[in-house]
Order: sequence, then structure tokens, then C-alpha cells
Amino acid sequence: MENKETVLVTGGTGFVGIHLILQLLQNGYRVKTTIRNINRKEEIFNMLKNAGFTSLNSFLDYNLVFIEADLNKDDNWDEAVKNCLYVLHVASPFPQAEPKDEKELIIPAKEGTLRVLKAAKNAGVKRVVMTSSFGAVGYSINPTNYIFTENDWTNPDEKNAAYIKSKTIAELAAWDYIKQNGGDLELTVINPVGIFGPVLSNNFSSSVQLIAKLLTGKMPAIPKLHFSVVDVRDIAVLHIKAMTSSKANGHRFLAASDGTTSLPEIAELLRSKPNKFGSKVSSKVLPNWLVKVISVFKPELKSISKQVGIVKILSNEKAKKLLNWQPQNWKTTIMDTADSLMIINEYQKN
Repeated sequence: MENKETVLVTGGTGFVGIHLILQLLQNGYRVKTTIRNINRKEEIFNMLKNAGFTSLNSFLDYNLVFIEADLNKDDNWDEAVKNCLYVLHVASPFPQAEPKDEKELIIPAKEGTLRVLKAAKNAGVKRVVMTSSFGAVGYSINPTNYIFTENDWTNPDEKNAAYIKSKTIAELAAWDYIKQNGGDLELTVINPVGIFGPVLSNNFSSSVQLIAKLLTGKMPAIPKLHFSVVDVRDIAVLHIKAMTSSKANGHRFLAASDGTTSLPEIAELLRSKPNKFGSKVSSKVLPNWLVKVISVFKPELKSISKQVGIVKILSNEKAKKLLNWQPQNWKTTIMDTADSLMIINEYQKN
């Protein structure tokens, strides 16, 4: 395939980042990617092999370039964006547990985003596509009988988890920068819900970890947690559409499959294939009141306890109509996630 433009993907070792790199390479783009430690490029090579690149020859050497860069530092960002027509800003800190001080998450998310935007503007980049989150959309409005759209915003001054605040503040800062100082630089933002889909390594996203815990029996009882699902492959498609479409400039796009699901419903889906991966999946469902009681003694459950029993409905029509985006059915995504987890687990045994 003929080489196209050069695209920077920040955070190449991440779940979304690696799928973006994969699809960009498959579509003939030259790709630069930032990683915090240059030694981690072997992880990317291994993930690409798991995705089907059987020989990493001069093709990848020519089309994939690694830049060591950290969102907390100015070093190498000018080199990262050099000669790039587009920047896909995916990287953002995500904690395994709620930090003691929310600023530990908010500051690097905001400052890192501004660092990328400033470098992109100075380098003459055409457009930045930023990966934000539904967290920046749907955590300030009573969801009862409400349909969330791209016009909704989470209030950054309200009490929310540090990650939700960080994504909201970082996105607001990005739009403000474009308005005040962006010049000719264009910005488009993707706001995904819980991201699932095929894993290419044992470095899982937090969403996928829920499926891994179900499959391994590490979730002996299941909270009534409702959410929307989006496939990581569809997220990559949407980023590329948002990158290239003239209609996307200046817009936010909610990214979700049709409908909502719940953790008990996902568990039931996995149990429907007992010979494949259902044997350890629990059928016990935790009452909402019990989740709230347990969260008093287990702080890691506090964020979940606030969401149990709440159903949030959102519209994905904007991405469908404006960018002709067609997300997969959430059941397909969940089953493909489980399949890939089983495969990766077999790799680890060998």
C-alpha cells in the first residue's frame, strides 16, 4: 500500500493506542508514537505480532517510529510532532486506585494535553484528535429519563472521581486553548464509554479487567453496574474518520455501541458458553445496598457503589450521521474480548 501522511499517536503501548497504530499501518500511514520509555517498543512489536504482523521487517522500520516522551515533561515533543499532518492524542494517566490527592491525576492530564497542543500548533499540524471520555459528559445531570449527547458536560467543580475530573478539565482546557491560541490548528474530540475488545497483551484496560475477573472467578458476586460498551476497533475507526473528515473539525463525538448492558448481563452472556469460558463466571448478584456497605470497608469500591443501579442512556447518532460510523453489537465485542483474553492467557503459559 502506498505511504500516506505521517500521524503521531501518543501513548502507543495503551489499549487504544496500539489498535490505532495497527489500523493506521494497515491503511498505509506512516506512524510516530510516543512511549515514556524507549525500551517499551518491544511491547509494541509483540502486540503487533499478536495482531497478525508475522514479520517485523523494513516495512515496520520504515513506517513506525518511536519517540521517548512524557506528558509531564517538555522533552522531545517538538521532535514527536515534526512532519506530522495529524496528531491522535490518546495518552492520559489512568490510576489503578483513587489517588490520595486528585491533583496527581488532574495536573498531568491537563498540562500534558496543553503540551501536545502547543507542540502541534508550532509544528503546523493540521488537526489533533483527542481521546477524552464519557466521564467528561455524563456525571453532572440526573440520568432519569435523560439521553446524553455531545452537548452535555460534567461539571468539573462537582465531587467526582479524580479520573472523571481529570478528563473533564483536560478536555475543557483543550477547547479553551484552541479558542484562545489555536490559530489554524483544528481539534476534534472522541468521548468513549467503557472500552472493550481484543487485547493484544496482558496489559489490560480497566474495562477489560472486569471481563478478566469474571472469567477467572475473581468476582465471586456481581454488582448491578450498568454501562454502555464500545469496541476498541471501532474507537480506532472513529479516530481515523475524525482525523480525515472535513465535517469533524470542532466537534465532540460520543463513542458507544447501541444500547446499554450490565455486569450481570455480561456474566450471563459468558456463562452461555460454558465449554469456552463460562465455568468460573459467578451467577451471584450483589444487592445495591450491600455494595454500598462493603464500599465502607473497601475504598476501591467507592466509585462503583455510587453507580450501582443507575442507568445512563446516551446517543451515538452524531458519529453515525456525520462520520458514517457503524459500531459493532456490544455482545460481539464482549465475546471477542473474552476470546482474546483466553488466547493471551495461553501465550503466558507457554
